[in-house]
Amino acid sequence: MKLLEYQAKQQFARAGIAVPEGRLARTAVEAETAAAELQSGDGVAPARIAIKAQVPIGGRGKAGGIALVDSPHEARREAERILGMDIRGYPVRSVWCETGLRIAHELYVGTTLDRDRRRMVVILSAAGGMDIEEVAASQPERIAKLWPDPFRGPQPFEVRRLAFEALRSAPALASARAAIASQLVVLAQKLYRLAIELDAVTCEINPLVITEEGRLVAGDGKLEVDENAEYRHGDLAAALAADTAGDGAAAGGEDPYEAEAKRRGLTYVHLPGGTIGCIANGAGLAMNTLDLVKQMGGEPNNFLDIGGGASAEKVRDSLDMILRDPAVRGVFINIFGGITRGDEVARGIIRARDELGVRKPIVVRMTGTNEVEGRHLLAEAGITPGISAAEGARKIVALTAGS
Repeated sequence: MKLLEYQAKQQFARAGIAVPEGRLARTAVEAETAAAELQSGDGVAPARIAIKAQVPIGGRGKAGGIALVDSPHEARREAERILGMDIRGYPVRSVWCETGLRIAHELYVGTTLDRDRRRMVVILSAAGGMDIEEVAASQPERIAKLWPDPFRGPQPFEVRRLAFEALRSAPALASARAAIASQLVVLAQKLYRLAIELDAVTCEINPLVITEEGRLVAGDGKLEVDENAEYRHGDLAAALAADTAGDGAAAGGEDPYEAEAKRRGLTYVHLPGGTIGCIANGAGLAMNTLDLVKQMGGEPNNFLDIGGGASAEKVRDSLDMILRDPAVRGVFINIFGGITRGDEVARGIIRARDELGVRKPIVVRMTGTNEVEGRHLLAEAGITPGISAAEGARKIVALTAGS
């Protein structure tokens, strides 16, 4: 569940982290009004206003989805340009208008789930504003990491040590390191607590701006909540659904095929770019099916586990789900019959193919209870059977090659 930038900043503000003042606008006129309100605040020289596309994905600046303006009139003009843009498949339905910051330096701070160590990791870098994965690959020495005790959370002395380690790579900040480190101690602890409270797998600020006055302000925000904990955060899910209603993509940046599968109650993971749809009964068998397709030279399009009792209705629903992606050239169904009877699965596959009018090749490997009867039914119906899983994978790759 990927929150939009303004929603992440609302959560940061609630946690006591400084963010620029801002307004959400869904039309160019609203953006003009928002800019006027933001510039009429304190009687000093009007600040520049940032107009930022609200989509659950990075790369907005490179795509032209962010603009700095000096007046409400310019805000309206840029909002007209940005609204309705398509940024990597996500249409822009709203813009966040916020007060521009006087930037002295940019940092990166974030906390994310380290699955290898089975705990959260706090990451700090003086290379803010850049893609942190890129920095990690090319300049790993510019990244400092801390794996706090999950019961205590990050302790002040640990964050201070982390801050000095990260700031060593920024000579320009040498004279201010102690003051910045003190602020980072408080900010990192707040960010960590927020991540734990929201079951976030990623909670980051990039850039974390050091202003000319020496304050730390969240210039941008990314907050991704574990979808398995969505039931605990219904308010966020509802707000996100409302904001992305009507988008071509699913709410929260979720793959539209996966969103549809979730609605149908299917255990499905989309693998964009793949051309062979895969269905199996059991998670381990489904993973093995993907490996076999790859081994035979094909590209699996999905993971789909139909579970133990593969009813005709579930088989039909699964086949329909897979064929929604036009990239799929054929389907490989891999069934191990224990609870599931091969002849019943075969009848379900035949019925599903006929009801859906499927013309693409289907290869079925089944073994176990009533496997001979099942293969006989499939062959009579013109569906290619496979004796072994490897043979079935080889056949579907051959049948879809060049199609």
